[in-house]
Amino acid sequence: FCRVDPYGFERPEDFDYASYEAFFSRYLVVLTRRAIKWSKLLKGKNSIQKSLKVKRYIRKGIPNEHRALVWMIVSGAQTNMEQNPGYYHRLLEGEKNAKLLEAIKTDMNRTFPDNVKFHKTADPCLQHTLYNVLVAYGHHNKAVGYCQGMNFIAGYLILITKNEEESFWLLDALIGRILPDYYSPAMLGLKTDQEVLGELVKMKVPAVAELMERHGVMWTLVVSRWFICLFIDILPVETVLRIWDCLFYEGSKIIFRVALTLIKQNQAFILEATNFPDICDKFKQITKGTFVTECHSFMQKIFTDPGSLSMATINKLRETCREKLLSQG
Repeated sequence: FCRVDPYGFERPEDFDYASYEAFFSRYLVVLTRRAIKWSKLLKGKNSIQKSLKVKRYIRKGIPNEHRALVWMIVSGAQTNMEQNPGYYHRLLEGEKNAKLLEAIKTDMNRTFPDNVKFHKTADPCLQHTLYNVLVAYGHHNKAVGYCQGMNFIAGYLILITKNEEESFWLLDALIGRILPDYYSPAMLGLKTDQEVLGELVKMKVPAVAELMERHGVMWTLVVSRWFICLFIDILPVETVLRIWDCLFYEGSKIIFRVALTLIKQNQAFILEATNFPDICDKFKQITKGTFVTECHSFMQKIFTDPGSLSMATINKLRETCREKLLSQG
């Protein structure tokens, strides 16, 4: 058994190798089939047009060898990078904000302590790359600067792209366009979206919403890390990457689809909770086990389980939730 997964993460002591092997031998067949289809679609080109076919392909998963390229294209990061040659390196060579550097340095050793590629002793050590990407981003987007959570996202981008500049532009796509205002100092977008999820649960899984209300459990307590870390360290790596495939193409509503699917699938289990700590514990447990490991079937579920979920509905809910938050100010 390999103690370290293909991305460099050390597997936990209680890792279930048997069920993982069973899943992966089936998934490998899917991956091989998908890889052939993707190679035909890309035909060695560095571009794809958005289409229903591409959307369908992306929902079925991007093979790892094409993942960085497809993320770059569909997120708009590729265009931005091409239109701003040398910009990334200029950011790194320019004047620096000492407080920002300090904040980033502090988080370096806390980022993926369980990933061998981020260990001080690794060669190359990805900590340096991560540091550069975050420093550049903090000077590029001064309104955001740096906040915790960004280190994990940038770290994942580096593991997939293996390229500093591409990771920077993908981070920019996520923070600047795809996620509305999650990492600004007030985190208004993040707080808003947690409330939006609460409203969606009321509509789609009312019994769980009622339980949360009865025990006075705020949504932010159980789901804030889902949003801040985009499911990193919450769901298995393969599953997170499949979620991100769709996130880069379809935008932030994917996060709600994943959250609603986790809650809906585990409704009976969550409803067994009888008190506050019990509810929090149940929410930790629903992100583990075979349902989330089997990323292929899991991704099919996120598009069927929650039912229809239009961007119009989400935007309307965002407006009302944001106003409510601002009035509580």
